[in-house]
Amino acid sequence: MFNFDAPQQRRGTWSTRWERYPADVIPLWVADTDFRAPPAVLGALQRRIAHGILGYSAPPEALRGAVIQRMQRLYGWRVEPGWVVFVSGVVPGLHLAARHLVRPDEHVLVPAPVYHHLKRAAVLAAREHTDVPLVLSAGRWVFDEDRLKDAVRPNTRLLNLCNPQNPGGTIFTRAELARLAAFAEKHGLVICSDEIHADILLDEGKAHVPIASVSREASRRTVTLISPNKAFGFPGAGCAFAIIEDPALRQAFCTDHHATVHDPSVFGYEASLAAYRECGDWLQAQLAYLRGNRDLVEREVAAIRGLKMAHVEATYLAWIDASGLGVPDPYQYFLERGVAMSPGAQFGAPGFVRLNFGTQRALLEKALQRMKK
Repeated sequence: MFNFDAPQQRRGTWSTRWERYPADVIPLWVADTDFRAPPAVLGALQRRIAHGILGYSAPPEALRGAVIQRMQRLYGWRVEPGWVVFVSGVVPGLHLAARHLVRPDEHVLVPAPVYHHLKRAAVLAAREHTDVPLVLSAGRWVFDEDRLKDAVRPNTRLLNLCNPQNPGGTIFTRAELARLAAFAEKHGLVICSDEIHADILLDEGKAHVPIASVSREASRRTVTLISPNKAFGFPGAGCAFAIIEDPALRQAFCTDHHATVHDPSVFGYEASLAAYRECGDWLQAQLAYLRGNRDLVEREVAAIRGLKMAHVEATYLAWIDASGLGVPDPYQYFLERGVAMSPGAQFGAPGFVRLNFGTQRALLEKALQRMKK
């Protein structure tokens, strides 16, 4: 019904992913997929174009309702309409949290390795931060809870979380998140949770748990950032939302609204509403395809001497330990051989590379053969 194997031509379309490197390099780096957006999303955008008027747009109440219904249906999480704040993307949300929820003399805890904007937000806001290492435990990247306790200070204000974890691919369990929420409560911390990959769950039977849903107290101290952009393939359209129960946190987070941070575009609203209302079957088909790609990557990486990786529970990103190659810069090593991945240094781990397997399987097989050779 949905053909994810169909080759796509993205060069010449202003693609960040495809136009950074020469044509003979296979780009498996920045986290967007090479799949066409769902037919229902494309249909919604075509109808808006046909209408012909692209004026300023208010957040549609229908989309707010779809968000609330989705949180209740998937997670049993009751969200009130006033808690939902629409923003142009999760990344701006991370930066708003660092600038407006943390005073200049306060401190931020950042997991490592992690998607670089969780750290960059603190750096650009000139807020002091401490990297808290994740560790491999039973094949999963999880918090070193002893190191987390050691890192907290009297002036620590914010705990950043990436759930599911990027780049490690971990689906955190309810028990793990409950301990993290209890830690935040004990130390009076606000949690900023990037949950953009919540719908990209590859291990069947493992559920995403928003950390704000584990308890009412967790909800009161959490800013949850979510977007359908990644799972439904329209990051260029731009639409995300924050769920913030506490009125004071919500007011502070919204300081830059209509000032330095703009609202989503009308196309982002249209795409998001169509995704949440009509694209469940498409999402499940994409996940099945991505599982096949994930399994291929894990088999091939295991067969390449000098490389290893943990099992990917969620996301379409493989976090590959290349320290066994004995080369000073694994990213550059593979780039010179025709495969562009994200450098591990970007996530705080120079011996790693991150491979995006959200592409056609034939192209992925070609890239893995280059890596093996």
